[in-house]
Amino acid sequence: MTSAAAPTYTAHPFDARGIARRFRHSAIFGALGALQPGEAMRFVNDHDPLPLLDQLRERFGERLEIAYLQRDPGVVAIDFIIRS
Repeated sequence: MTSAAAPTYTAHPFDARGIARRFRHSAIFGALGALQPGEAMRFVNDHDPLPLLDQLRERFGERLEIAYLQRDPGVVAIDFIIRS
Protein backbone atom coordinates (compact mmCIF):
# COMPACT_ATOMS: atom_id res chain seq x y z
CA MET A 1 0.00 0.00 0.00
CA THR A 2 1.34 3.42 -0.96
CA SER A 3 0.23 6.81 0.22
CA ALA A 4 0.74 10.21 -1.31
CA ALA A 5 3.27 12.39 0.41
CA ALA A 6 1.95 15.46 2.14
CA PRO A 7 2.54 18.68 0.22
CA THR A 8 5.65 20.61 1.21
CA TYR A 9 3.86 23.93 0.97
CA THR A 10 1.10 25.90 2.64
CA ALA A 11 -1.98 26.24 0.40
CA HIS A 12 -4.32 29.23 0.73
CA PRO A 13 -7.84 28.73 -0.70
CA PHE A 14 -9.02 30.84 -3.64
CA ASP A 15 -12.47 30.02 -5.07
CA ALA A 16 -12.76 31.87 -8.37
CA ARG A 17 -16.40 30.87 -8.79
CA GLY A 18 -17.46 33.62 -6.39
CA ILE A 19 -15.60 36.41 -8.21
CA ALA A 20 -17.10 38.30 -11.14
CA ARG A 21 -15.49 37.11 -14.39
CA ARG A 22 -14.14 40.53 -15.31
CA PHE A 23 -12.18 40.72 -12.03
CA ARG A 24 -10.89 37.13 -11.84
CA HIS A 25 -7.55 37.41 -13.61
CA SER A 26 -6.56 40.59 -11.77
CA ALA A 27 -7.53 39.03 -8.44
CA ILE A 28 -5.54 35.87 -9.22
CA PHE A 29 -2.43 37.82 -10.29
CA GLY A 30 -2.64 39.92 -7.12
CA ALA A 31 -3.08 36.91 -4.85
CA LEU A 32 -0.17 35.04 -6.42
CA GLY A 33 2.02 38.13 -6.25
CA ALA A 34 1.45 38.29 -2.49
CA LEU A 35 2.68 34.74 -1.86
CA GLN A 36 6.15 33.89 -0.60
CA PRO A 37 8.24 30.91 -1.72
CA GLY A 38 6.82 27.76 -0.13
CA GLU A 39 3.25 29.03 -0.25
CA ALA A 40 0.53 28.13 -2.71
CA MET A 41 -2.90 29.25 -3.81
CA ARG A 42 -5.43 26.42 -3.99
CA PHE A 43 -7.48 27.61 -6.96
CA VAL A 44 -11.01 26.24 -7.54
CA ASN A 45 -13.01 27.04 -10.66
CA ASP A 46 -15.90 25.70 -12.74
CA HIS A 47 -13.72 25.17 -15.84
CA ASP A 48 -10.12 24.48 -16.79
CA PRO A 49 -8.52 27.94 -17.14
CA LEU A 50 -6.09 27.16 -19.97
CA PRO A 51 -5.63 30.78 -21.21
CA LEU A 52 -5.00 31.87 -17.62
CA LEU A 53 -2.36 29.16 -17.20
CA ASP A 54 -0.51 30.50 -20.23
CA GLN A 55 -0.61 34.03 -18.78
CA LEU A 56 0.65 32.77 -15.40
CA ARG A 57 3.53 30.86 -16.99
CA GLU A 58 4.50 33.99 -18.92
CA ARG A 59 4.30 36.25 -15.86
CA PHE A 60 5.84 33.99 -13.20
CA GLY A 61 8.04 31.65 -15.25
CA GLU A 62 9.72 28.85 -13.35
CA ARG A 63 8.84 30.41 -9.98
CA LEU A 64 5.34 28.99 -10.42
CA GLU A 65 4.52 25.30 -10.25
CA ILE A 66 1.06 24.25 -11.46
CA ALA A 67 -0.33 21.08 -9.84
CA TYR A 68 -3.80 19.82 -10.74
CA LEU A 69 -5.68 18.27 -7.83
CA GLN A 70 -9.01 17.77 -9.62
CA ARG A 71 -9.91 18.10 -13.29
CA ASP A 72 -13.56 17.16 -13.72
CA PRO A 73 -16.40 18.79 -15.68
CA GLY A 74 -17.71 21.61 -13.50
CA VAL A 75 -14.93 21.46 -10.88
CA VAL A 76 -11.25 22.13 -11.39
CA ALA A 77 -8.82 22.47 -8.48
CA ILE A 78 -5.21 23.53 -8.99
CA ASP A 79 -2.43 24.38 -6.57
CA PHE A 80 -0.34 27.31 -7.83
CA ILE A 81 2.88 26.88 -5.87
CA ILE A 82 5.48 29.62 -5.55
CA ARG A 83 9.04 28.31 -5.64
CA SER A 84 12.20 30.23 -4.87
